[in-house]
Amino acid sequence: MSARIALVHERFTEIAGSEHVVEQLAREWPDAPVHVPVSRPAGVPPGLEGRLHTSGVDHLYRLTGGRTYAPLTPLFPRAFRRMRLDPADAVVISHHAFATQAAFATAAPTVAYVHSPARWAWETGMRAGEASGRLGSAALDALARITRRAELAAAPRLTRIVANSHEVARRVRAWWGRDAEVVHPPVDTEAFTPDPGTDREDFFLLAGRLVPYKRPEIAIEAAREAGVRLVVVGEGRGEQACRRVAGPDVRFLGRVPHRELLALHRRARAVLMPGVEDFGIVPVEAMACATPVVALGQGGALDSIAPGVTGVLVPPGDDESVVAGFAEALRGFDPGAFDPAAVRRHAESFSRAQFRSRMRRIVDDTAGV
Repeated sequence: MSARIALVHERFTEIAGSEHVVEQLAREWPDAPVHVPVSRPAGVPPGLEGRLHTSGVDHLYRLTGGRTYAPLTPLFPRAFRRMRLDPADAVVISHHAFATQAAFATAAPTVAYVHSPARWAWETGMRAGEASGRLGSAALDALARITRRAELAAAPRLTRIVANSHEVARRVRAWWGRDAEVVHPPVDTEAFTPDPGTDREDFFLLAGRLVPYKRPEIAIEAAREAGVRLVVVGEGRGEQACRRVAGPDVRFLGRVPHRELLALHRRARAVLMPGVEDFGIVPVEAMACATPVVALGQGGALDSIAPGVTGVLVPPGDDESVVAGFAEALRGFDPGAFDPAAVRRHAESFSRAQFRSRMRRIVDDTAGV
């Protein structure tokens, strides 16, 4: 007899990395209900529409027209605690802010898949520039205190904690006082593939949201200093700051369709990751296309990139030294020094199938199956 599983996620307001994790968990347990405080159609991964259970907060979210969930976040802890999760043999929680509060809503064992403890709540620097004016900053600081207390209250109730990288496991130990095992998130290695008929071209690629914590300006400044061509894919509130530091050889493409992104991955000399990521899906997507990566040697990149085999790690430091390190790596970068087959093989270890298999073993063991 298979275990009865309930799934819990933070919110379905847009589709990003954590939503793809829940999509794969839902595929592994096709009968499991999926509980979220709020959702909107554009934020729900395919195949989950008829399985969602939302909270009373969702009604308030819909009254705003689904424009923003931010003013409702103080209501999220209570919404998670009031979820109706039983009967279940195990509850799998996808967490990056409040979702672990669902551990108070069930007597069943819980497995928390932690994308990260809420970095913005624990690291003051992550909140810098995120609120306008003193009143906004005070409100954000108050929400950070609520979030820290909520995470600390829930941490002892979690049966098992799974982190998406060793960097996140380190944060769980430092901030929650708990140990975590590591299961890397799923990467669509079936959609991102090499094309032996495509030649490398003379440009580097930076792909992803242009937001401060990802430090896109580091890569853009380094490209200007190194005198190399850089293509930037993505958009976000940091775009104007990025454009201000860009040299003449930087092209901003905004958001592009998957087919165009795939072609860029296949043609680039290398893909750049200048920020400290919890894990970092984009570099693995690049490696799945047999494209090497130049990344900051910190955070999730230490899990995903094999130096000298699939890419180059730039030593961490202050902004000036990191820009210089990236510029040096770009000037002398030789994609021919990397075996495309070895790069692709490494990426395959992060496939969706591998993720589902590893999570199945952990959840079955926790549920006593």
